[in-house]
Amino acid sequence: MSPQTPPLSRRLDGLQSSAIRDLLKLTARPDIISLAGGLPDEQFMPRDAIARAAESALADRTRLQYTESAGWGPLREVLAVRESKQLGRAVPMQEVFVTHGSQQALSLLGDVLLDPGALVVVEDPAYVGALQVFRAAGARIVAVPLDAEGMRIDALEELLARGERPALVHTVANFHNPRGVTLSPARRRALAALAERYGFWVVEDDPYGELWFDRPSPQSVASYSPNVIRLSSASKVLAPTLRVGWMIAPDVVCRSVELLKQGADLCGSALTQQIAADLLADEDWLGAHLDKVRGIYSERATALVSAVRTRFGDRVVSTDAAGGMFTWVDFTDGTDTADLLPRAVEHGVAYVPGSAFAVSQSYRNSMRLCFTTSEAATLEEAVDRLARAAAAG
Repeated sequence: MSPQTPPLSRRLDGLQSSAIRDLLKLTARPDIISLAGGLPDEQFMPRDAIARAAESALADRTRLQYTESAGWGPLREVLAVRESKQLGRAVPMQEVFVTHGSQQALSLLGDVLLDPGALVVVEDPAYVGALQVFRAAGARIVAVPLDAEGMRIDALEELLARGERPALVHTVANFHNPRGVTLSPARRRALAALAERYGFWVVEDDPYGELWFDRPSPQSVASYSPNVIRLSSASKVLAPTLRVGWMIAPDVVCRSVELLKQGADLCGSALTQQIAADLLADEDWLGAHLDKVRGIYSERATALVSAVRTRFGDRVVSTDAAGGMFTWVDFTDGTDTADLLPRAVEHGVAYVPGSAFAVSQSYRNSMRLCFTTSEAATLEEAVDRLARAAAAG
């Protein structure tokens, strides 16, 4: 008698690996210029400052112990001060919760806020990591479109008027991934007001807010309502390897997340949290570091958008990158970007097809391009290769 294979959880039904992560494996070849990843440039990660902070932390053996599930106390104090400035109000320490990157916060919130079948509203196109969380939670997902001012709040209002009652609305309010747009101040206020009127949670996912180019990001959505849970991260401004993210939420949410986190990993890395606290607390150093990164990314964004518009002309419409890491390109001539991708890879360039972010629309004629990891000349060469691939179709 052959052994029977035990079953896996039904939660895995319908889940698939991130198309972007799978694409990154394909584009790891040195001959490929990748515009696909959503990665910061490691050349501008503060290695020396991280090393000094690590050496300071390691000088005390007690710092190698477990820490609180909610995060190392001094880091939470630093974050409370920083987030108080973001929100324009005093953020108490008990409303600050540190996680293993902001993606873990999103995953834990999926378990805390959502029952199977609960309605979640997302933006279309959507952040892939959020879709994976909500699908794993068994949520019913409905999308509302984006335009140049971010989430279409009028479309959300229409959905609510039809009687739909979301448990949660997810937004990447600043320099949207993948669309590149920013939610306008008026829409931020309107979204917060709707959350209070209809009694739903808003999760404001903000890993890019400090990577602005010409002017600072608008005031956080969370500043307008206690129904808004704010997520952020050190990954894009310091280094992903620290795996330090955080959540600003009402105490009842933080305590509920804490219960689940204790069952997942007990606590995060006290060492990397100490490093992050040291660097985030040094306002003069951090300001100079961010100014440098913003300047470089701004130059690269300008080079990429200019090259796309010059090479493709009226065949495309692209977003103006005002911050963050991405620009979104729509082909107006019917070019199918999923079909184009294999030819693009043959010509030595890669991107993410818009279909990877699709919820209700196909986005077969769209693509996301990342500008952060290559110099301007390399970005221009990437666009040349892309143009040659498109011409070869």
